[in-house]
Amino acid sequence: MVEITRRQFNIGASALASAPMVSALSAPALAQAYPSQDIHLICAFPPGSGADIIVRYFSERMKQVTGRTTLVENKAGASGNIATEHIARAKPDGHTIMIHGGTALSANMHLFRKPPVDVAKAVQIAATTHRQSTMLVVDPSKPWKDVAELTAAMKEKGEKGSYAISNTIGKVMGAIYKKQAGLNAIEVPYKSTTDTLNDLKSGAVDYAFHDNTSSIAYERQGRARILAISTTARLQSAPQYPTMTEQGFPMDLVGWWAAIVPATTPRPIVDQINAWIKEITSSEEGKKFLASIASDPWQTTPDEGQAFLRAQVDQWGVWIREANIEPLG
Repeated sequence: MVEITRRQFNIGASALASAPMVSALSAPALAQAYPSQDIHLICAFPPGSGADIIVRYFSERMKQVTGRTTLVENKAGASGNIATEHIARAKPDGHTIMIHGGTALSANMHLFRKPPVDVAKAVQIAATTHRQSTMLVVDPSKPWKDVAELTAAMKEKGEKGSYAISNTIGKVMGAIYKKQAGLNAIEVPYKSTTDTLNDLKSGAVDYAFHDNTSSIAYERQGRARILAISTTARLQSAPQYPTMTEQGFPMDLVGWWAAIVPATTPRPIVDQINAWIKEITSSEEGKKFLASIASDPWQTTPDEGQAFLRAQVDQWGVWIREANIEPLG
């Protein structure tokens, strides 16, 4: 029998106490046991929205790669804060994942005086999925073919001009354009892009800022004309759309999406989610889907994704202050 001295015992107990208590299982066993039940994907916007289309695509593909039933839960409201708070407080076992725009996570830290959680500490980026832009759109029946023509018309309308926004990056893009162009147009918030279409058609609002997915879908349906996108460079997946920058209104508001879990989720589970997302976005089917919504695949490690989130929180604070946007609440 090997004798253990009291000093050896105390050293061992101390080391055990200081070890990360992520699970009663070893890392290999934890990864092997996961997933053990249905996976719930959280969407921060209503059914039928551009975000909902993206989340439901990943839901279908995750069913295939995980072998588990995958369910979509729409938790809309407060510009994504309701869903963000839900994921931050969810059980950190990998069975609840939010597929969401990292832009909204970052910007909402500054758009609200009292955001429900500190996202840099409360959530973990398990995997990034893709990059996209926000698009400036008008109704196709209107005569404006580019941003210069829209700007001239809005200067004539003054305070009678108005524009629709339904998400975080659209709000910031709208404010920056308004400031750069010297417009007095009124911002009109909507719950989703779908809600803006009738008002664009009737002229109740003159222009809108929509996400890629909705903009492309509405353009194909003949319900929208895309005038410009929010990124400095044109999208690789949709180079036909000019940027705001090249039309005289410099900005580089990149939308990025990620699979997000609670911060205390064990690393083996985070790594498994990262592997699933990479498998989906690097497949030919995944590339085709992202191209169809004018988005470029973007893959990072969990550490890279988390570092990017922290940097984006700081960057969006700068942009929101430059746009003179007062925080809500």
